[in-house]
Amino acid sequence: MMQFFQETHIDFLRVRKYAMSFSAGLILLGIVSLLLKGGPRYGVDFLGGTEINVHFQQQHNTAEVRGALSQLGYGEAEIKQFGSASDFLIRVQQQQGQGTQVSDNILEALRKVFPSDELTVRSIESVGPKIGQELRTNAIFAVLISLGLLLIYISIRFEFIFAVGAIIALFHDVMVTLSFFSLFNLEISLAVVAAFLTLVGYSLNDTIVVMDRIRENNRLLRRENRDIKHIINLSINQTLARTILTSLTTFIVVVVLFFFGGEVIHNFAFCMLVGIIAGSYSTIYIAAPVVVEWYKKHEVQKIKRSPVAVR
Repeated sequence: MMQFFQETHIDFLRVRKYAMSFSAGLILLGIVSLLLKGGPRYGVDFLGGTEINVHFQQQHNTAEVRGALSQLGYGEAEIKQFGSASDFLIRVQQQQGQGTQVSDNILEALRKVFPSDELTVRSIESVGPKIGQELRTNAIFAVLISLGLLLIYISIRFEFIFAVGAIIALFHDVMVTLSFFSLFNLEISLAVVAAFLTLVGYSLNDTIVVMDRIRENNRLLRRENRDIKHIINLSINQTLARTILTSLTTFIVVVVLFFFGGEVIHNFAFCMLVGIIAGSYSTIYIAAPVVVEWYKKHEVQKIKRSPVAVR
């Protein structure tokens, strides 16, 4: 495969305006979805609540478990059946001060409705509403601070315009993934935030490789009066094999995780799936076009300021 992609001469930047328009439309659709839904769908980690992982010896369905919880007023609880038909993940929101009372009441109700079945509690997690709000704020700050630090680092390591292109591409990846979460009404938990931060590093790694090749080719080919569009297209083609192999191998692993990893990490795997595709796409059609447009604008300004142009 490395040899197959070694001599490619694809004009990626020829459709850059269409690609950027597509990305803008997708992000806009996601923003509209978020506005209509009142924001992202946060999980128990951020809203506060109780999550109980229970195992029955006998098989039951979701309706039976919900019926047991309805007697306590938790009929709207989120109930997920995963693994075998005997494993359930129960999530309920709680108000300030309820503490462990919620989990105790739920377990008591389940044992009462299913007296002949032995109930095993695998795990119980409880987060207060105030702590959940703090976690939500800290998660947003974590993403923004990471983007800011990356902007500073890339500006020092390369050029400021390269840093701007990389950060815009990362912002694109996060917003596209968030748009898909909103459109599919998926829940955002701490695990999903971890996936977002992982994607930032993954996407940046691919972008840095391409930008480093652009910098090298710019030094070599600018003497031959090659325009920046040609240099960037050449750089993308030269790193295409590496991009495809890295993305494909990671994508295969995440696909297996998505289909066979279980319900608990389903959203994490989905975030990684969308992010890997968006990250590979944004390096070519978001970060690179930003650099092209900046260089083109810079060249126009140089011509306007030249003595010949003044005359």
